[in-house]
Amino acid sequence: MNRNQAIRKMAATALGAVALPQMAKSMTALPEAVKGKINHSACQWCYSDIPLDELCAAAKKMGIKSIDLLNSTQWATAAKYGLTCAMAYANDWGLQKGFNNPAFHEQLLKDYTLNIPKAAEAGLKNVICFSGNANGLSKEEGLENCARGLEPVLKVAAQYKMTVSMELLNSKVDHKDYQCDYTSWGVQLCEKLGMEEFKLLYDIYHMQIMEGDVIATIRKNIKYISHFHTGGVPGRHEIDDTQELHYPAIMQAIVDTGFTGFVAQEFIPAKPNKLKSLKKAIKICDV
Repeated sequence: MNRNQAIRKMAATALGAVALPQMAKSMTALPEAVKGKINHSACQWCYSDIPLDELCAAAKKMGIKSIDLLNSTQWATAAKYGLTCAMAYANDWGLQKGFNNPAFHEQLLKDYTLNIPKAAEAGLKNVICFSGNANGLSKEEGLENCARGLEPVLKVAAQYKMTVSMELLNSKVDHKDYQCDYTSWGVQLCEKLGMEEFKLLYDIYHMQIMEGDVIATIRKNIKYISHFHTGGVPGRHEIDDTQELHYPAIMQAIVDTGFTGFVAQEFIPAKPNKLKSLKKAIKICDV
């Protein structure tokens, strides 16, 4: 299952249809094995064959504080285990249809206006958004369109002290034609909007494929980054010594910037015991 399939699967449950209780605000003490310099999360779609309750229970034992990419019908399950959702869905359209297309702006504003208050009520801080595919738009046109579409959404976000984060994705391997595919383009959008409520979700896997130079890019642009995703390159599998990135060095660079957000594991386990792979990834990243 890929991200788009996971989003479509979750869309089967009506986004925002159920009123949810306040998220638990306090976290129990972390296990001694977790140092606490990195706020760990894990992306639910990578473990879609594991019931969410089981995933949450296992994650809690590992010292993980969050389950990423849940919709509003799932936030309460995470809260039941003392977990948050550090990067939540507020719209179920997937990755191809985003803010670079003015035809979608009206509905996107409705969706985010509906779900940002619900996320805030649940104690969440961050919702995800996407540029969408270019479909012939130039980089400049896409940038302008995204800015126009996001501006009213960010005014809503400001009312609820919420951050809206656009994910950086590669357009070479996984998401052909996706527009927000370079850090520099995302940074230009941040600067154009000029609002603290808009940041970037820096996906290490995707940006290694597109541009490399991961550590230097993170150091240079950390003020525009609200969240990180991991993944092994090539293949998006385990982040161990089977791939080209050295995650302990990347994590240390993130810590050294003073970053206090979350790092979420978003690799697709290739080994039979998926939770064992997740536990190992947390250990690798826990600098």
